[in-house]
Amino acid sequence: MAPRLPLPDRRRAVQTGAVAAAVLALLTWWLLPQGGQPAPSGRISFATGVPTGVYAKYGDLLKEDLAQDLPALQVTLRRSAGSLDNLRQLTAGKADFTLATADAVATYRERRQPRADQLRACARLYDDYMQLVVRRDSPVRSARDLKGKRVGVGADSSGVQLITRRLLKAAGLDFDSDIEPVRVGIDKMPGLLEKGEIDAFFWSGGLPTNAVTSLGDRTPIRLVQLGDLLGPLHAQGQQAGYYRAAIMPVDAYPGLHATEVVKTIAVANLLVTMDSADPDLTESITRTVIRSRDRIGTRVHAAQKVDLRTAIYTTPLPLHAGARRYYVSVKP
Repeated sequence: MAPRLPLPDRRRAVQTGAVAAAVLALLTWWLLPQGGQPAPSGRISFATGVPTGVYAKYGDLLKEDLAQDLPALQVTLRRSAGSLDNLRQLTAGKADFTLATADAVATYRERRQPRADQLRACARLYDDYMQLVVRRDSPVRSARDLKGKRVGVGADSSGVQLITRRLLKAAGLDFDSDIEPVRVGIDKMPGLLEKGEIDAFFWSGGLPTNAVTSLGDRTPIRLVQLGDLLGPLHAQGQQAGYYRAAIMPVDAYPGLHATEVVKTIAVANLLVTMDSADPDLTESITRTVIRSRDRIGTRVHAAQKVDLRTAIYTTPLPLHAGARRYYVSVKP
């Protein structure tokens, strides 16, 4: 029979075990997300946009932050034509989360697309600014001057083309007959303008957009004001109410050497998922989106506008239950 330990040694062993258990408990708590639930794991897909657009860059950077915050979660990025394509991928089950402009979401719901009523928002992010880009020596001074010209209008199923159609209508132009529409995205439009194969192009994106910055470094270009179209745009109906007046500052694109602000139109971007998404996962992703603002904002300047106070205003979509739980948890 093994000898019994003296009382002091037994007490020391018990104390050591208790300390070890406490340390283990502390480490376990520290590794868990807020709320004490196990960190989400598995695989998700995230639909973004064309390779040189802000959506794609934002998605790349958010994936890096999710890898830090949720190491057991594998994130696959899916490229797309833009907002409407993103929503189709989401509702078809090809993506679990995506980005889309508020006007595109409203249009998707108005058209009663499959599962549109099941769309939910995680956050309002940053605003897209509508940009009409021409060569510096172009005679185009407003959208009304585009009649008869070759115009990049964004890819089919993109939010760019959606708002471009509305802007041209507000300018009194017919999309199909008054211009020569070139249906490509921001990955191709700058090169076409540089080579003289189009006369102008529309783009809806955060400021600055790398593709426009790079074009300005190679070719003298300028931005055309669109502020005079806001009234006629709002007159088109309810969906146009998602557009607001905005100003692009002179330093939005330093390489363009602008001397005056450019009046334009802006629309909010939303982080979107389905109502069936796991609440714990959605809460964790929403937390990372808000926390990552400053880091992502150093490389995607538009992301600096992500703000906890405005993130909850996701009209026309209600908040997902998991996202709502996050906002309640951090409410002052």
